[in-house]
Amino acid sequence: MSRLDVKTPSRAQDVVDQLYRDMERRIAASPPGLCPVDMALNFLSLCQAQTCGKCVPCRVGLQQLANMIREVLDGEPDERILARIEETAQVVAATADCAIGIDAAQLVLTGLRGFREDYEEHVRHHRCLGSVGNPVPCVAMCPAGVDIPGYVALIKAGRYADAVRLIRKDNPLPTACAYICEHPCEARCRRNMVDDAISIRGLKRYAVDQAGEVPQPAPAAATGKKVAVVGGGPGGLSAAYYLALMGHSVTVYERRKALGGMMRYGIPSYRFPRELLDGEINSILSLGVTVHTGVDVGTEVSFDTLKNDFDCVYLAIGAHTDKKTGIPGEDSANVISAVELLRAIGDNDLPDFSGLRVVVIGGGNVAMDVTRSAIRLGAKTVTCVYRRRQADMTALAEEVEGAVAEGAELLTLQAPVRIEADGDGKAAALWTQPQIPGELDGHGRPKPVNADVPERRIEADLIIVAIGQGVESRGFEQGGIKVQRGGTLLADPSTHLPDQGGVFAGGDCVTGPATVIRAIAAGKAAAANIDEYLGFHHAITTDVQVPLPGFADLRPKGRVNPTEREAAERKGDFACVECAMTDQEARQEAGRCLRCDHFGYGIFKGGRIRTW
Repeated sequence: MSRLDVKTPSRAQDVVDQLYRDMERRIAASPPGLCPVDMALNFLSLCQAQTCGKCVPCRVGLQQLANMIREVLDGEPDERILARIEETAQVVAATADCAIGIDAAQLVLTGLRGFREDYEEHVRHHRCLGSVGNPVPCVAMCPAGVDIPGYVALIKAGRYADAVRLIRKDNPLPTACAYICEHPCEARCRRNMVDDAISIRGLKRYAVDQAGEVPQPAPAAATGKKVAVVGGGPGGLSAAYYLALMGHSVTVYERRKALGGMMRYGIPSYRFPRELLDGEINSILSLGVTVHTGVDVGTEVSFDTLKNDFDCVYLAIGAHTDKKTGIPGEDSANVISAVELLRAIGDNDLPDFSGLRVVVIGGGNVAMDVTRSAIRLGAKTVTCVYRRRQADMTALAEEVEGAVAEGAELLTLQAPVRIEADGDGKAAALWTQPQIPGELDGHGRPKPVNADVPERRIEADLIIVAIGQGVESRGFEQGGIKVQRGGTLLADPSTHLPDQGGVFAGGDCVTGPATVIRAIAAGKAAAANIDEYLGFHHAITTDVQVPLPGFADLRPKGRVNPTEREAAERKGDFACVECAMTDQEARQEAGRCLRCDHFGYGIFKGGRIRTW
């Protein structure tokens, strides 16, 4: 027998592995606004290098595609080349022997069909539609366009109140977002190219905690115009805030007993303490906003009355109705919706789940909220059932990890099929059909497919359905507002409702359930559009001066992640689970910012603080 040596990684392999990791970080940090044609060529070249090259479609076809895309970038051909690119890609996708070649061709087809205008612009005018108007990735990824490098620099300088003032220019709910924002800004942080994204949300929380109460700026002179805002959630409050700053008289109508929307009735206090929410709302109301709570517009007050009494109306009614699973037995007793439970918790009406076996259906953030809440309400066991894999859950990874640490059990790849009831009509068990991952869907997640194994019985005393929310739009539909399939209101990109004069709408009632920061962005845009509709052009500005960058240490450095109280302690109460950064951690984390607003493409953005 010939001698065999134990294989160990060579230095060359170590270097190659490191280069792959570096390349992955740069791809992950790619900002929006890149030329899709150039990006398609680079991805195609990468895929081509990883194919075996044995079949003609890969060896020849992918090279032809790359050559044609280069011609497009050079602006040499006529528009007939686009048809040739599409035809060639279709042939490669249909005839390649391996999945790598097929996927590479599909990538070209997806890019060509999705960004055809960009391809045509290169061919016709020899230029790229990609813009560097807002090239700072974190700012571009923030739906509200907050000047993130600016407030991080202010935190580094110890100017916490100024950091809050700068945030408020584009986001009137800095405390809320410091605790519950899903921080899409971190996804494209260029610091990923060096080590890891900056903990932007963690720094924001440090700033609001250190700043305390920061007075609001003085509103502009009164305009004499009246605006009604229907809905007191993050979108409605944001619109009311900016409209009040502009000098308009604002009245908010809220259906529930208190303002806050899903920040109060959808997010438990262990994530966002109620006293902080109340403080932030009171700060907005200090601008002179009038509030009517416990009023159902559409029944108690007609929509037509609002249109007659006010110069403009903004609809920000959110998405507060529960969605049904549609499985047999869902109408059994002890089957409740996540909306119902969180609404009771929001009103401080805490149910007692002591000794109950609770099963939660769903895999999003709301499912995690009710899962962790059920544990705090004394449940004996809490099981979260989801039809896909854990990696495919739409909940934030830290929320899933927190639920598991607190004692929840995750049962993934289990599709609910029916609810079993006992002789009294009460839920006794959830039956599920095990699944296996199938083909990828349009979002890149494997579709669950029934597995060839028997159904599974999961005993339960209480079943909570957390599969999404809908919009209650009946009262407005009767007022002539166009409602789309699914119950959302039909509004154009400027948040204006067609054929409704001065009526605007935004947030979850237009887009469907989304995040707090997206509702804030919709309210901000609506305020600007309403102001313009009323004949004004107010600009929200701030006199905060951001420090110039100064670097003392550019070496790679680990990210400071927010920590939480010990699971055994926190699962017994609704107090805030997350711990704030220390002074040392905040200084180090703020010092990691690369100040993309001053360096690289950031120097082209034209002005530090973006206006409307």
